[in-house]
Amino acid sequence: MYRDEEEIEREKILLCETNSSEYKLSVSPEMDIMEYCRKEWRGNTPVAKRMRKGYEAVAQKFASIRRIRGDNYCAFRATLFQALSQATQLPRWLQSEDFTMLPENLLSKYDWIKQWQLKQKPGKKMGEISDEIKEYLILLRKKWKNISEIKDPLEKQEACDKLFKNEEEEYSLYEALKFLMLNTAIELYNADKSGRRVPVFSWLLFARDTSSNPCQLMQNHLNHIGHSGGLEQVEMFLLAYALQYTIQVYRLYKYSTDEFITLYPNDPEEDWPVVTLITEDDRHYNIPVRMCQETML
Repeated sequence: MYRDEEEIEREKILLCETNSSEYKLSVSPEMDIMEYCRKEWRGNTPVAKRMRKGYEAVAQKFASIRRIRGDNYCAFRATLFQALSQATQLPRWLQSEDFTMLPENLLSKYDWIKQWQLKQKPGKKMGEISDEIKEYLILLRKKWKNISEIKDPLEKQEACDKLFKNEEEEYSLYEALKFLMLNTAIELYNADKSGRRVPVFSWLLFARDTSSNPCQLMQNHLNHIGHSGGLEQVEMFLLAYALQYTIQVYRLYKYSTDEFITLYPNDPEEDWPVVTLITEDDRHYNIPVRMCQETML
């Protein structure tokens, strides 16, 4: 999918109207969702009309929207921000004693993981790949634990905002998420090869010419996320499984179809927490906030 003229023009208008420092924020301050819609979709084209209808439907559930910085990490950023914003405890998979040993354990079995593309940190000499990834995983557990222990909702939100203003920490967390996705992909691939039941998306993931096995998935997809590409649809399922979260997405361009609200995975475990995102095109994601009072009752 490529950007059309209408989208490019909207982006120019947005850039002109948005304070430059605010535009660089990873997660912008909240804004009334219908005000945002009117600002973004002013025309009377069929696309604009559909988007407005979609936003009206979302506004039945949520009062506000927060715009997510539009780089190739936006799916990670939106999902992780929402997960941390509502976290009340450390997920079971983060509590495991073996969690931080994951890079060392996988590298001992799969030599090709040495081709993992680490995000370079300015002025820092890169060490062993397992040490670097272990550092990212430790940071993820520490931040998740600290934020989940904050009881006051306002303080919790402030802690999330602060975290997502620290670029080095923020991008380190995305590297951790990518590695967790690789680990999940390896588990699913091995389960399928041994005849165990796997979710349907796993077949689709490894049916692609560019990712017929975990090594190819890493080389051709995971290594490029955040650099030259974002998450594809099937990789949204993989992210959901890696986090053990249900990712609910309002896909506005699919308004009035069965795909308007899409769940990743579409058959989630009952005990998985749910995070909600908004997309206009399956490439960029924003987040709805402040559930309407009648929805909460």
